[in-house]
Amino acid sequence: MDFALNQDQIAFQDSARDFAASELAPHAARWDEEEHFPVDVIRRAGEMGFLGLYTPERFGGLGLSRLDSAIVFEELAAGCTSTAAYLTIHNMVSWMIAAFGSEALAEQWVPRMTTGEHLGSYCLTEPGAGSDAASLTTRAERKGEVYVLNGGKMFISGAGSTQVLVVMARTGSPGAKGVSAFVVPADAAGIRYGKKEKKMGWNSQPTRAVTFDNVEIPASHLLGAEGQGFAFAMKGLDGGRINIATCAVGTAQAALEAASRYVQERKQFGQPLSELQTVQFRLADMLTELVAARQMVRLAAWKLDNASPDASAYCAMAKRIATDLSFNVANNALQLFGGYGYLKDFPLERHLRDLRVHQILEGTNEVMRLIVARKMLQEGALETLR
Repeated sequence: MDFALNQDQIAFQDSARDFAASELAPHAARWDEEEHFPVDVIRRAGEMGFLGLYTPERFGGLGLSRLDSAIVFEELAAGCTSTAAYLTIHNMVSWMIAAFGSEALAEQWVPRMTTGEHLGSYCLTEPGAGSDAASLTTRAERKGEVYVLNGGKMFISGAGSTQVLVVMARTGSPGAKGVSAFVVPADAAGIRYGKKEKKMGWNSQPTRAVTFDNVEIPASHLLGAEGQGFAFAMKGLDGGRINIATCAVGTAQAALEAASRYVQERKQFGQPLSELQTVQFRLADMLTELVAARQMVRLAAWKLDNASPDASAYCAMAKRIATDLSFNVANNALQLFGGYGYLKDFPLERHLRDLRVHQILEGTNEVMRLIVARKMLQEGALETLR
């Protein structure tokens, strides 16, 4: 059992940290304020390989492990949480097409996604189907050599500014087994995009509703076979939960570093704040929680890389604890800044706003608890979760 990063992982970490410092962090506050989607910077991320981290090399990706990818996403999130989070979603979409689509379909879309020529959105959530995703009502009806899609999706990251959608739609009976997955060109006739949502955080990526009105796509755009879509969606979300968790850790790291610098510079009662024992205790707890969250995320990534039968439970555990603890770390960092932390002149309030949604998306933290509890209550399962 070796917890040290190897030389390749250190190199990936360094390159991501440098990119975050030069391309993301200097602009993050402005992107947040202006609600700007930095497509040019995202495409430069593609030049670094960050748009296809775990996408197979034959389609232009780097073919990295989920653990290696988590290390990269953590560093990117320290520069801009919102933009890094979109990069994780795009990575998930390109991987799903490469993993579950036909060779011809993957060749059509994925190489242009790994460069950033085409950007992707993941379309699962609906106005009436959030945590209960298996109850989705968007339908895809086979008519000869095409499928016709009707319905609507909600809270879709990147929607209206991306070129390809992975859409979950019902082709069969109610429930999970009736759901299929499709690749849909984002400019297909019959697609309408709603207004750009005004959000608490994640403002450097647009979020919109998507409506499908008799949208025709080739039958070849089906991922896998009919009825496999929900399983594909959940496989995508296992990795997505690691991605969201590691982005939370990266943001918390940035918040902790800012707070550590501040308390050593800020003087009250004739001494630096860092000399106060209460401040030292708070910093120690923040660091301890951050390290615990990071190690849980990396353990879950390792489980996923090794196709462990309990990987989904570990991904849920990691997502729950990392997002909760990271939010706490950022909140405590803001507290150490006092009134200054509440100002937009400092990044703490943005970190807090961006982090809040990590406890909701890719499955709420309440749903993560359900996943873990159901797994541990299976006969003999508790012995394996050790």
